[in-house]
Amino acid sequence: MTPQTISDQTWAGIRTEFTLPALAQVHRRLSELMEDPEPLMRQLVRVFIDDGTFCPGFQFLPGGQLQPTVTALFRRAMELEIPHNYFTLWMITPSRDLAGTRPVDHLKTNTAPLLRALESYRWR
Repeated sequence: MTPQTISDQTWAGIRTEFTLPALAQVHRRLSELMEDPEPLMRQLVRVFIDDGTFCPGFQFLPGGQLQPTVTALFRRAMELEIPHNYFTLWMITPSRDLAGTRPVDHLKTNTAPLLRALESYRWR
């Protein structure tokens, strides 16, 4: 079964609501904030759109650090072999497991319900 295609409209919505900076831009910004940004760079959620690599803004805290809940969810998504783009789609899509709300709206709460919802995500 072929995974669904993610529309340009979806990426535009993410860009509008959360920002969607290019990977090089994020690297530059992190280099200004810390001596060695590489460990942080390896934890980034990235999306691949056409020929570009971008980083959804929902994973960043105001000071430039990574949002710990997103990092934990993303780590689990990688274990579940969920591709970056589909993890990002999951983050912004209302979930029946979360009473019709989006995972991104629960980042400041307990991660257990989010992890359970991620376990049941079928991206294929």
